[in-house]
Amino acid sequence: MRFHDTERMTELMELSVVMPCLNEAETLALCMQKARDYFERSGVAGEIIIADNGSTDGSQQIAEANGGRVVHVGRRGYGAALVGGVGEARGKYVIMGDADDSYDFSRMDAFVAKLREGYDLVMGNRFLGGIRDGAMPFLHRYLGNPVLSFIGRLFFKTPIGDFHCGLRGFRREAFLAMDLRSSGMELASEMVVKASLMGMKMAEVPTVLSPDGRNRAPHLRTWRDGWRHLRFLLIYSPKWLFFYPGLLFVFLGAVLSGTLVLGRVEIAGIVFDVHTLLYTSMMIVVGCQFVFFYLLSRVFAAETGLLPRTASFERSMRYFNLERGLLMGGVFLLTGVFLSVMAVFQWGQTHFGTIDPVVMLRRVIPAVSLVVLGVQVMMNSFFLGMMLIRKSP
Repeated sequence: MRFHDTERMTELMELSVVMPCLNEAETLALCMQKARDYFERSGVAGEIIIADNGSTDGSQQIAEANGGRVVHVGRRGYGAALVGGVGEARGKYVIMGDADDSYDFSRMDAFVAKLREGYDLVMGNRFLGGIRDGAMPFLHRYLGNPVLSFIGRLFFKTPIGDFHCGLRGFRREAFLAMDLRSSGMELASEMVVKASLMGMKMAEVPTVLSPDGRNRAPHLRTWRDGWRHLRFLLIYSPKWLFFYPGLLFVFLGAVLSGTLVLGRVEIAGIVFDVHTLLYTSMMIVVGCQFVFFYLLSRVFAAETGLLPRTASFERSMRYFNLERGLLMGGVFLLTGVFLSVMAVFQWGQTHFGTIDPVVMLRRVIPAVSLVVLGVQVMMNSFFLGMMLIRKSP
């Protein structure tokens, strides 16, 4: 039975090798030959899919001549090509990899073994397998990949050490369940993030990265694609983007404001007084808005399917309702109004004449801040309450 005899192998197909392609005529045939060598040596029933993204160099004809199945993907982008190719795959498992000969498709044994063990996503790790001379630019090797992978592990508690390895395998059903949205290079990060958030079983295998065999520049753009990966990690982790910074702002602002309300502070000859109190009060207000923006963005992401409904998210939402938000905001608002009245009363004791501005500001700044904070909490609570309204089934 030949690996591309698709009509008879639909039910028996174990593995689909998907290669995104955009003008890869120089290296495509070699990559496909290595994949065919693997199928013949291992006896794995499989197919090769070329997800073509609009090649103009004859890559489609090369793919067909070498026994591949060409899937034409109109939407441009690395991620879009992969989603289109995997969507047409017939295999239970899928191994994806670039068609530039930087990965050896004849050595997929470790990936298939892990998939057979029940892993949903099997990532290659180039830092464990080896990066050959000239295979990865200096900035990618020592800054971009390590930093972005560290951020990914920190934000999403995933064991993956190389977020951006282009050679990876997965169960096709798991891939479809991820509902990936990215059309560009950041799909590499989205796949790992979604797998982690959904509690999928993940593993890594050492992978060798070789210099690609093309004479032209790669499609990857260092700063543009690096930012897109970082942007994705931040957007998909509102807790790190908004919640933790917000809590830090609120905590520092409250401690510093509480100290300055009691009187001025002098450190190494530098005096901190009501002018500093104005900024520390601002920290509280801004920090509170960060926290509410985390809640709003997390609910929006869950309602639209961008992020899954985790158990921790559901627990946190049970503690919030509109009434509690209004009560908290009302307490802040009334406290601010009370302090404002007290300040006016104190001013009245001077028959509304001249009063020490420092003394007055030490009372007015907290009062105004609490009024603003109260209104902010109440308005955000109303909006969040609207977002949490469930449609009737």
